[in-house]
Amino acid sequence: MLKLIKYLKKYKLETWLSPLFKLIEASFELLVPIVVASIIDVGIVRADTAFILSRGLILCGLSIAGLIFSIIGQYFAAKASVGFGTELRNAIFKHLNTLSIKDLQQVGNDTLINRVIADTTQVQTGVNLFFRLVLRSPFIVLGALIMAFFINAKQALIFVGVIIVLSIIIYFVMKGILKRNAVVKQNLDLVLSRTDENLSGARVLRAFLRTEEEKKEFRVFTDRLFDSQLSVGALDAILNPITLLIVNLAIILILYKGAFNVYTGILSAGQVVALVNYMSQILIELIKLVQLVILLSKASTCADRIDEIFATKTSIEYGSLELRDIKKGDTLLEFDNVSFAYPDKKSTLENISFSMKKGENIGIIGVTGSGKSTLARLIVRFYDVDSGSIRLCSEDIKSYSKEALLNFVGMAEQQIHLFKGSIKENITWGKEANEADLESCIEAAQAKDIIRAKQKGYDTLLEEGGKNLSGGQRQRLSIARALYHKPKLLILDDVSSALDYITELRLRKSLEKIEDMNFIIISQRVSSIMHMDKIIVIDEGSIEAIGTHKELIKKSQLYKEICSTQLAAEELV
Repeated sequence: MLKLIKYLKKYKLETWLSPLFKLIEASFELLVPIVVASIIDVGIVRADTAFILSRGLILCGLSIAGLIFSIIGQYFAAKASVGFGTELRNAIFKHLNTLSIKDLQQVGNDTLINRVIADTTQVQTGVNLFFRLVLRSPFIVLGALIMAFFINAKQALIFVGVIIVLSIIIYFVMKGILKRNAVVKQNLDLVLSRTDENLSGARVLRAFLRTEEEKKEFRVFTDRLFDSQLSVGALDAILNPITLLIVNLAIILILYKGAFNVYTGILSAGQVVALVNYMSQILIELIKLVQLVILLSKASTCADRIDEIFATKTSIEYGSLELRDIKKGDTLLEFDNVSFAYPDKKSTLENISFSMKKGENIGIIGVTGSGKSTLARLIVRFYDVDSGSIRLCSEDIKSYSKEALLNFVGMAEQQIHLFKGSIKENITWGKEANEADLESCIEAAQAKDIIRAKQKGYDTLLEEGGKNLSGGQRQRLSIARALYHKPKLLILDDVSSALDYITELRLRKSLEKIEDMNFIIISQRVSSIMHMDKIIVIDEGSIEAIGTHKELIKKSQLYKEICSTQLAAEELV
């Protein structure tokens, strides 16, 4: 948890002021038993009403002053802890954006969300309570012990015994809670993962009547979480009763010995009451310390889990080269014996080699799962190749800076994601809105009808994921977004699957008119790629054939089979 202290650097003043004001409040609290003792020993014994009233006003003053200092201390603690939580969340989010897609998938979305929200909130709460009690509670326990020694050293030995016994009990209970908290967090991750899976796949579950089976399986995960939380709760629950029992026994012992000392004249009645009050203060503060230790143990577990995220370094490093413009006919993109496999899977792509010249457009086709999309993701470095190399403008893509690469290569994936906001914001996405460019991109993407159909036009608000649009509308806006950023090489990965054939034909013809932009179109539709300058046929992760449509009809059996299911007989010649 100490590694996260740096996120408090903007709140150094608050981190000092909060404990200080709580310490001053504690000082006032320690004076109360002495004032009460004087009321009993002087005011009541002498029947001095004026003395009682004056000491009563002092008690009121101590209470009001304590309340003011407590509120100020609480304010600074809240400000520091909330600021800490904000800085920590921002740092986690910033770090996550440095990780590659591969790294993020290995950690898992549910785990990451849990770290950003639940774990950070737990650590923030721990920081808040720490500032409030780190000086106050130990100071009162120690102060009450010292005041007890001033009153009567023999009686104060009872205080020492109580503190030692409770410290030993707290240590062993906290040790057990810390271990069990780690198990609780692991089980919570599993429940969140299962919840996300069921919610995102709700339609499929209902369509295949799997709802009841999933309920049973989900129950298993929640039962595990329940059992682990119960074990933590059981240990947590025994602390307060044990603390109360030991301290109350100590109070009984103080009263028993105190009565004898009052009888023999060693102590006054007021001093005995003061000793009982100090023991009560110790009881209250020890209970607070127990709560602090429990919360800090949970926060420590959460902090360790957050540290694991920060310890995860990106597996993809970028260079510093900027991409240069090349002449038409020069090699734009080249795959040289590239092989790649996802973690824990067999080879997805194997020995892929091809080249693409500037001014040339390529189509990629193959059966489902053949590795078409993976090939595209390697170009934008969502993943890095296992062997071989990919060159862009004659330089290895690893040598380019991230900004240079992603400004040069654009991509619209088959899994389209639109964000909550206006249509204009989704298309311009990080760039200044230019009305002329916006119009031309919308027109090229055949999305003009979408804008016309909406009353607010470009200012129409989209729901998260573009849920208030059809699949075809989302695809066209996705293409418009990719075009707006004007990449030199644009990869369209099966983004026309939801379009009718007429719209797709219009889209293809409009893309052909765009100058100074090369296209790689990945599709399972022959009509989408048959007019490309070069077509690559992928089969089980390897290149089966490369050529034009007419060449592949003659030399590629797989391509001919795909065409025969989609084209008329006269187009197969």
